[in-house]
Amino acid sequence: MWLENPDMTKELARNEYIKEASEYLRGTLTEGLEDAITGAIVEDDQQLVKFHGMYLQDDRDLRAERGRKRMEKAFSFMLRVRISGGVVTPEQWLALDHVARTYANGTMRLTTRQTVQLHGVIKSNLRATLKEIDKQLLNTIAACGDVNRNVMSNPNPYQSRAHGVALKLAQAISDHLTPKTAAYREIWLEGEKIAGGEPKEDVEPIYGKTYLPRKFKTVVAVPPSNDVDVYAHDLGFIAIVDAAANVTGWNVTIGGGMGMTHGETDTYPRTADLLGYCKPEDALRVAEAVVTVQRDWGDRTSRKHARLKYTVEDRGIDVFRAEVEARAGIKFEAPKPFAFTSMGDRYGWTQGDDGKAHLTLFVQNGRLRDAGPGAQQMSALRQIARLGIGDIRITPNQNLIIANVPVEKQAQIDEIAKANGLLAPWSGLRRNSMACVALPTCGLALAESERYLPQLMDALDESLSRHGLSADEIVIRMTGCPNGCARPYLAEIGLVGKGPGRYNLYLGAAFDGSRLSKLYAESLDHDGIVTALDPVFAAYARERQAGEHFGDYTVRAGFVAQTSNGRDFHANTRARRSA
Repeated sequence: MWLENPDMTKELARNEYIKEASEYLRGTLTEGLEDAITGAIVEDDQQLVKFHGMYLQDDRDLRAERGRKRMEKAFSFMLRVRISGGVVTPEQWLALDHVARTYANGTMRLTTRQTVQLHGVIKSNLRATLKEIDKQLLNTIAACGDVNRNVMSNPNPYQSRAHGVALKLAQAISDHLTPKTAAYREIWLEGEKIAGGEPKEDVEPIYGKTYLPRKFKTVVAVPPSNDVDVYAHDLGFIAIVDAAANVTGWNVTIGGGMGMTHGETDTYPRTADLLGYCKPEDALRVAEAVVTVQRDWGDRTSRKHARLKYTVEDRGIDVFRAEVEARAGIKFEAPKPFAFTSMGDRYGWTQGDDGKAHLTLFVQNGRLRDAGPGAQQMSALRQIARLGIGDIRITPNQNLIIANVPVEKQAQIDEIAKANGLLAPWSGLRRNSMACVALPTCGLALAESERYLPQLMDALDESLSRHGLSADEIVIRMTGCPNGCARPYLAEIGLVGKGPGRYNLYLGAAFDGSRLSKLYAESLDHDGIVTALDPVFAAYARERQAGEHFGDYTVRAGFVAQTSNGRDFHANTRARRSA
């Protein structure tokens, strides 16, 4: 069943055989951990270890030098913690901070999927690291791999009753769709196979022996904020709320996804379609049904064509809906009205009905480190966590919320944050910026992203200032490759690495995250990006209509064509108007 191949003329993707032979994600990982000759693991296990929440990486800055010295690459592992809805206690935060400083590279990376990544963990420290994480009731299972990954939701359930319901649904979906194999605990925490003989066929009642064809991402949104980028994901639930802030049901979306490959027009980003409206009690069944349809219908012959977005494109939304209804035992109603107004974070203090407040901090590109006077961010957050109040919440935009702060502690926390550069900047562009990690650790990166975007932001802020646009909320996102981890194709200004120091520039996405962008210029260097955008900024300042966002303006003014969806992403590209 799990290796069904409807097109017998095509060979299954190699990953499918690796999963099939892995004994439910065990492979030879245990043996690989004991091999002290290398800091790496064998090739097949490099695929399996992703299901356990980690990637084997090496420091690409050191490749050339180590190669000249005939040394092995500087291998280490990136660990991604599974944190449904981005919520951690102060104790859990302190534990992750300790792990980062003890076993990783001394920094913490807040991801665009609302969790924490730890970089630079060497193979011999993996078990010790995961055991410390486990002590805080956290883990890394299913944070990567061909499974449902970390489920996102609005990170502040105290904002309204609906937000609390959204967080509970995100956590329930995450728990329900977490792999059931005992391999994670055997390999990383206990070091031996659990008694009972060989794994049984029903060990993964949802996934089966070969899990999903590719990664699967789920989010829960509460209008009017689209902070989770609901249209960018395989599966989404949009809360429909009555006047008393009660969730009456969920609009379900399917078929979003960001990844593509340069030069291959049969790969493309896609925004999700509305599947229908379901009742609250049906949401979990719907989630499982969507996953199992993709399990059985998804393309297992081509990894580039294996995401749910292509299944929906190939089969059609009506056929997919009928199959989900049959498996879930429900009938969708027509989608209910809703509206999004933005996809960014609300910075600064917001007051709750219970007298406690919540402070949203700005973390540039999600990287937390101690970088000297005025920027001791790791130490500052450790100091805040040691107060032992409220929660710490990671946003889908790589920022943090210090939640449930009593009145008497607000001034102290505000002072700590301000002294270490954690309050939001004046620039509207910088407030709405995101970048993926890219170099030096990501093996897929073609260009810089996290390390370069701040430099580019300085130049673009100067340009915006000249045109009186410094405070305008404009969304900018950068990735080092076209896989789109920072969701650049839904940014009003999207920059995607094409090669060393070169980027494709995309314009025209909607401010609320509902419309994809369009390629405006290709393979630009730093000066080329600044030169291309400056006249567009100038025209926007002169010609925009009241309340018009930058992405909408670039389409209306004719700088780029509007993208409808899917395959249309690659049509009518390049600049259509010179400013």
